[in-house]
Amino acid sequence: MENTTTMQSASNPVYRRRLLAHKLGIGLSSLAMVLGIFFLMWILFTLVTKGLSAVNIAMFTESTPAPGSDGGGLMNAIFGSFVMVVSATVISTPIGVLAGIYLAEYGDKSWFGFVTRFVTDIMLSAPSIVIGLFVYAIYVANVKHFSGWAGSIAISLIAIPVVVRTTDNMLGLVPTSLREAAFALGAPRWKVALLIRLRAVKAGVMTGILLAVARISGETAPLLHTALSNSFFSADMNKPMANLPMVIYQFAMSPYDNWRELAWGGALLITFSVLGLNILSRTLFNQKTQH
Repeated sequence: MENTTTMQSASNPVYRRRLLAHKLGIGLSSLAMVLGIFFLMWILFTLVTKGLSAVNIAMFTESTPAPGSDGGGLMNAIFGSFVMVVSATVISTPIGVLAGIYLAEYGDKSWFGFVTRFVTDIMLSAPSIVIGLFVYAIYVANVKHFSGWAGSIAISLIAIPVVVRTTDNMLGLVPTSLREAAFALGAPRWKVALLIRLRAVKAGVMTGILLAVARISGETAPLLHTALSNSFFSADMNKPMANLPMVIYQFAMSPYDNWRELAWGGALLITFSVLGLNILSRTLFNQKTQH
């Protein structure tokens, strides 16, 4: 009986056409996956082979060298990037989480929530250089100098929409029954949002924060118009501050061999830092879904 059904299906032209389309789709998807993995591994291989030679103690203990000089490192750029990313995370995390909570609790029934979601989606796809120019116009042009604070503000504006949308989406996964049980016990709405819904999806929210950090760690365009760069070590956030993306951008186009070598080393450092953050965020999310 089964063989008869199979033979009838095989002789059906509609079935054959759908089977062909299915096999073609699977084949194209597999080809796209193979090409993506191939180019990804090619990029990683190039970074490792060209950047590994620059990874040494001097890269973490010495500042960027002067033009034409030997040696040097990326200590000032590493420190500047770390400080600005941490500052941007401190700025964007509370704003993004609270905005996401508002959208999840009140955004479905208010015009303000609709507008907030719309603007957030626009900011998610906005070119980073536009955000850098915006901060330049409202901050740098008024204070008359570049600074680490300007760079932190610029990249925080890139991180905020990522945190907002992740928090909103994660809170939407909380079962309605959990909220209703909390309301039945007499808990006010703000406690339900902060102490029950947010706690239930804290791993997912942390994933969004880590993904936002990974997103802003390698941004160059917004820092070009805000933090600029600094050839010397500086911990003053109110002055131009060195950062890895800008140093890589400048050194990669220089005629000096040691500068280009340091650029490859910085690119390797950023790549594996972002890769580590992505692995950490996915590990947190997988642990949450298993429970």
